[in-house]
Amino acid sequence: MISFPNAKINIGLNITGKRPDGYHNLETIFFPVGWSDALEIAFSDELAFSASGIEISGPPKSNLVIKAYQLLANEYSLPPLRIHLHKQIPFGAGLGGGSADGAFMLMMLDKAFKLDIQKDKMVEYAARLGSDCPFFVLNRPTFATGRGEVMNPINLSLKGLSLFMVKPNVEVSTAAAFKNIVPQEPKVSLQKLISLPVPEWKKHIFNQFELSVFQQFPEIEAVKNQLYSLGAIYASMSGSGSCVFGLFVDLPDEIEGCFPSSYKIFRQNL
Repeated sequence: MISFPNAKINIGLNITGKRPDGYHNLETIFFPVGWSDALEIAFSDELAFSASGIEISGPPKSNLVIKAYQLLANEYSLPPLRIHLHKQIPFGAGLGGGSADGAFMLMMLDKAFKLDIQKDKMVEYAARLGSDCPFFVLNRPTFATGRGEVMNPINLSLKGLSLFMVKPNVEVSTAAAFKNIVPQEPKVSLQKLISLPVPEWKKHIFNQFELSVFQQFPEIEAVKNQLYSLGAIYASMSGSGSCVFGLFVDLPDEIEGCFPSSYKIFRQNL
């Protein structure tokens, strides 16, 4: 069985407060996009994990795909599997690729072995893997709060627009993204602002992480400025960075040549 875990972008992101558990509360809009990995499972004599594509650091046991398998194997009778992950969603980009892999693994196991896990229970399992994982169970435009696990699906269509995503040659750690961030409640919630016409987003919808990340990684800010100069009606860094996306009414034919060839690029008609 094979599936294609997809990435997400954040349209706006506010850090609203510090939690007693050491994490932060936030509000954001999650929006699924087509930049995808490939995840395959097959029967095996023993549990085995392999990977291709973008190099994955760390031992297999730390990968969310394996953690997802172990999570369900502890509660259901699962056979050993051969698992292969072809990695295409870049790391340290704010795209949730690892979270998507873990969530899709849960859903693949549910389908393959007819576990009949209810959606609410699947979201609960995903939350145990990581804060962004529950979104990929829903995988539709969502207003998220808490650590990102409190989700309210919203009606948001970007049909007719083109998405262009640029990942510079830097990875932004969580610690770097939170440097100099001061949590504060927004004057107007993203849940209300997202209903504005997309060209108005530029004046009202912001990713708070940009304040910190752009100071440390000016090349990321340069990508955002370049997207606007090329005609984007809205551009933003996704999550805690470093990928930047732009929304276009008319995507220039020559746009890919406007960025270094070493940068990772993805484009999609929405």
